Amino acid sequence: MTKKQTLVVKLGTSVLTAGTKKINRARIVELVRQCALLQANGHRIVIVTSGAIAAGREYLNYPDLPATTASKQLLAAVGQSRLIQLWEQLFSIFDLHIGQMLLTRADIEDRERFLNARDTLHALLDNNIIPIINENDAVVTAEIKVGDNDNLSALVSMLASADKLLLLTDQAGLFTADPRSNPDATLIEVVDKITDELRLLAGDSVSGLGTGGMSTKLQAADVATRAGIEVTIASGSEADVLLNLMQGKLRSTRFIAQITPIENRKRWIFGAPIAGHLIIDAGAAAALLNKGSSLLPKGIISVQGDFSRGEVLLMQDIDGKVLARGVTRYNSDAMKLIIGKHSNDILGVLGYVDGTVAIHRDDLIIV
Repeated sequence: MTKKQTLVVKLGTSVLTAGTKKINRARIVELVRQCALLQANGHRIVIVTSGAIAAGREYLNYPDLPATTASKQLLAAVGQSRLIQLWEQLFSIFDLHIGQMLLTRADIEDRERFLNARDTLHALLDNNIIPIINENDAVVTAEIKVGDNDNLSALVSMLASADKLLLLTDQAGLFTADPRSNPDATLIEVVDKITDELRLLAGDSVSGLGTGGMSTKLQAADVATRAGIEVTIASGSEADVLLNLMQGKLRSTRFIAQITPIENRKRWIFGAPIAGHLIIDAGAAAALLNKGSSLLPKGIISVQGDFSRGEVLLMQDIDGKVLARGVTRYNSDAMKLIIGKHSNDILGVLGYVDGTVAIHRDDLIIV
């Protein structure tokens, strides 16, 4: 019997519209039917849905609007309600309830809001309610925007402690070349590690209807697999796509999860934006990589960026190679004063101590 799993299903605009300008209700009801079957078999389903702007444009009969952020937010504001109504109507056919969550990056990067969003998501799942999640495009600004629903789905997967992330798109997966222009392109069916060579293979979405191409799917896969979540890219136009993916019957690209998933707190660290950079010496680098040590002020060579206590920083060696990311115990002004100092000297330099380390090992991820 298949293990009961938590599945995050990301549906791109090109899937929901079947490559047209209109929301394809026949396709969506098919996806809903499959979700209902999976839930009846004991799986927990989370849906990350695109399509709000497309739904708004269709409802307003394709208005001629200026190409501005306000126009997109107008369409999202109109379309979001239409889209959630459609999901509610279709799931009600199978006597299933849904709950809407609208997220921004601010909900992920702030620790308290991250925990609140996680608790809400788990409460919905625990009560057999299917979360329908989208970015809050009607009000989001560039500073707090995740930017695409591929990366949002990876962050949602971490919130949900998901087993699998299924990215449904207009392609069967990642190919060795662009299958639209190269007849010799072959599907890469299993990826153990995402490399720079793989990133070069990623092209734009076929339809041009959405904001995420194959490159954003690789970014999402990188984040999710590091958090111990298996990721699959598959064509949303295939019959019984979700059922066949769960049974291993559909050709797709599967990204293997890392053996040791990141603990819950560290999942947040991995998903949070980078507020600054610390350049560290060879001794500190070796201690981080080989000894599981915290980062001491003495090992820091320079500080880059303007950040507050509690924000996430990248740690790099003197050659610029990224080694780790973690939550800083000190703001940038204080950090600049204590770099190169012994931990015992922090009180004398600052007049206070927020910790004998700059970044504690429990708040740090080796990357």
